[in-house]
Amino acid sequence: MQSKDADRSVLDHIGHLVAEEHHLLERGSLDASDSNRLKALQVQLDQCWDLLRQRRALRETGHDAGEAQVRPPEVVEKYLG
Repeated sequence: MQSKDADRSVLDHIGHLVAEEHHLLERGSLDASDSNRLKALQVQLDQCWDLLRQRRALRETGHDAGEAQVRPPEVVEKYLG
């Protein structure tokens, strides 16, 4: 897959996750299942954004963006905004 196509795929996935997140947030009051799903979505979003940043950094430094890896939640959750 071409590098930019892979980025587009990650961005499309982010768009789907954000849409689901907004759908849940619009409900207002969430039950335990919805709250857990919301947290899972937020973790996945953090991972996707991290992957995209890795891909761009690798590309900018002359490396193969395909070397980027999805990092575990414990890693991406420790980042500060």
